[in-house]
This record gives sequence, C-alpha cells and structure tokens, in this order.
Amino acid sequence: MTLASARRRYVTDAIQTVSPQQLVVMLYDRLLLDITRAGEALERRDLEAVNAQLTHAQDIVLELESSLDPSLWSGGPTLLALYRFLHNELITANVTKDAARIQICRGLVEPLATAWRQAASGLAEDLTSRAASAQQLHQSTQPLQAVTT
Repeated sequence: MTLASARRRYVTDAIQTVSPQQLVVMLYDRLLLDITRAGEALERRDLEAVNAQLTHAQDIVLELESSLDPSLWSGGPTLLALYRFLHNELITANVTKDAARIQICRGLVEPLATAWRQAASGLAEDLTSRAASAQQLHQSTQPLQAVTT
C-alpha cells in the first residue's frame, strides 16, 4: 500500500464514521480552507492553484446544496439561496480572478462554519448528557427488574 492510498483510506474511513452534523462541519472547514488558499494563490499569481481551490470550493457548495432539504425548516429556502449565490460568486471569482469576490465568499462562509461548529458541538453535548441520563436510569432500574422477576 502506498502512502497516497493509505491516506485516501484513512480519510474515507474518517468520513464514514462521523455524524452527519460533523460531516457538515468538515465540509465547511474545507470550504473555508479552499477559499483561503485561493486568495493566497491569487496573491502569488498562481492561477492554476486559484482555479483548483475555487473549483473544489464550488464542488463543496454543490454538495452542501444537494444535501439540504429546504422544506424541513423555515430558514431552509434562505440557506439554499445563499448556497446558490455563493456558488455563482465562486465561479465568477474564478473566471475573473477577483480577490474582492474571494473575500466576499470567505466573509459569507466564516460565520456559517462557526454556526455549524457550535450547533454540532451543542448537539454532541446534548447527546452525551442524554446518554449519561439513560445510563443512570438504567442502573437505577436494575434492582426493580430483579425484584419483579
């Protein structure tokens, strides 16, 4: 097994074992990284790297968009519209090599990434708390089960 194939296997295994919420956080983190790298590449005038980073960012936005069901919550249609706007801005930034548009995209993604990170963290804490409560409840009912059998 080569180093590259081992890395692909590790990444694939990591993605398949995370919660859906954590996967969204990972997508946002990578989207932010792609946009940041595109801006840095543009400063260096490395247009090939700009294209690669912005194209990957576009793919992530399309993945986020395709996984969104806007009918499930009142903010869904607005988030869908934001994804479409962001996708168009990434395309335009890539075609025009416009640093200002790249910064606009970063400005849109940063607060969303932070919000998703906080939401996923809060959900994980809530689940941990519920699991602990369930464990305590289970332990407290064991003597009752022994008496009733």
